[in-house]
Amino acid sequence: MRGHGFLLANYVPGNSIIHRTPLVLKFLLVVGCGLVSFLVVDWLVSAMVLAALGVLFLLTGAGTVRLVSAVRPVAVVLVVIGLFQWWQLGAPTAARIVLNILVCVVAASLLTATTPMQRILDGVVWLATPFRRFGADPERFALTIAIMLRSIPYIAGAFADVRDSARARGLERNPRALVLPVLITTVAFARQTGEALAARGLGDAED
Repeated sequence: MRGHGFLLANYVPGNSIIHRTPLVLKFLLVVGCGLVSFLVVDWLVSAMVLAALGVLFLLTGAGTVRLVSAVRPVAVVLVVIGLFQWWQLGAPTAARIVLNILVCVVAASLLTATTPMQRILDGVVWLATPFRRFGADPERFALTIAIMLRSIPYIAGAFADVRDSARARGLERNPRALVLPVLITTVAFARQTGEALAARGLGDAED
C-alpha cells in the first residue's frame, strides 16, 4: 500500500519561531481560524487571513510543495462548492466560503507541520483532562484521533490503488470494481486495528 497524504501537512523538523511557539497558542490559532470562518462575512478579510497563514507556513521551512499538497485533496470539492455557491448566492459569498475552508485547512496544516504528532496527541489529552470528572477518558479520546489520522490516509491510498488497478483493466467506470475492493480492504484494516487494540487491552472500557 503506497502512502498518501490527506489534507494536513506532515511534520517538518525545524527551529523556526512557529516550531518554538507553545502548543496551546497553536491550538488557539486553529480554533480562532475556525471561528473566523463563521464570523467573517467579507471575502477580502478571509483572503488576507489566508495570505497571512500562507506566509507563516512558508516561514516554517515546510515549503510550497507541502502547502500545495495539503490543499490539493480538497481542490475539486472547493471548485464544486464555489461554483454552486456562485450560482446560488453570488461570487462574493462563494469566494468567502471557499477561502474560509482554505483558512481552516492551512491553519491545521501549520499545526501539524510544526508539531510532532505525539505532542499534538499529548496536548489533546491535556485539554481533555478537565472533562475527566464528567466521565471522559482523555487517553481514549487521543487514541481515537490517532486512529482517525492513520486511517484516513490508508483508506484514501486504498481507493487510489484500486482506481489505478481498475483503470489499467479498463474498469474505471465500473462501480463494483472500485467500491468492493476498497470496502474489503477497509474492513480488513478495521479488523486488524481492533485486534491490535484488544491485544493491548484497549478494546473495552474499564470497569
